[in-house]
Amino acid sequence: MTDMTGWSVERLHADHAQALREEQVLYDNETDHQRLRVFENPTFGRILTLDGVVQVTEGDNFIYHEMMSHVPILAHGDARRVLIIGGGDGGMAKTVLKHNSVQHLTMVEIDAGVVEFSKQYLPNISDGAFDDPRLELVITDGADFMRETEGGYDVIIIDSTDPVGPGEVLFTDHFYGHAHRALSPEGILVTQNGVPFLQGGELTNTMRAFKELFRDWTCYTATVPTYAGGPMAFGWGTDGKARHTDIDTLRERFEAAEIETDYYTPDVHRGAFALPPYIARLMP
Repeated sequence: MTDMTGWSVERLHADHAQALREEQVLYDNETDHQRLRVFENPTFGRILTLDGVVQVTEGDNFIYHEMMSHVPILAHGDARRVLIIGGGDGGMAKTVLKHNSVQHLTMVEIDAGVVEFSKQYLPNISDGAFDDPRLELVITDGADFMRETEGGYDVIIIDSTDPVGPGEVLFTDHFYGHAHRALSPEGILVTQNGVPFLQGGELTNTMRAFKELFRDWTCYTATVPTYAGGPMAFGWGTDGKARHTDIDTLRERFEAAEIETDYYTPDVHRGAFALPPYIARLMP
């Protein structure tokens, strides 16, 4: 295909690109931080890109959001205070708030523009999450917030963009150190670490930091179609034993939560931590 008119071409990786057909462009604007675009695709529905890189789609966002929220929350078993860094589209907040056990959710987003246009152009992603009284929305730099917070969070979810531009600071050793301090004693930190087949260094760097900070550190995976290049890795760090929660306990917690899912199950949860050798070799 040489004529790419009517296609959004993502060139996040030097040797790989993906193209998504633009049936209709709904939004295209520059904010103080990045270029935001929303367009319709027949298969994936509405798609948000930041600086040309896919961030979320109506079609497959459930995989990413379920695996970054249900895995740590159900593994923990008593997560009452949750922190999300990023996630301005509201999808992660919506998924976290499906857990009635969560009493307070703090969401920190650097760009107020992302939140406001997501409410207008991607309402199905957040689905009312911004109106939930348990949600506290803080518009500030995530690194600054993490450095200054009093902490006490049972689960911290780093729903960041890739480590370029505004998101770069969220992948530093200092940031992870502040996140570790902000956790409760049995708290869990999860991070998005890209597609290991194409971004292996990103995972290795995060895991090197986690190895120094946490008693239990590893990653788990899920395959999200529009995050092209193979399964995506999610960093896992805790000083507790939540990763080893047995399958029967996970099933009991999942049933008690009364949450409908399209990807997550307790069996998927356990299997996600089984790493193929090419990913395991990226661990320090």
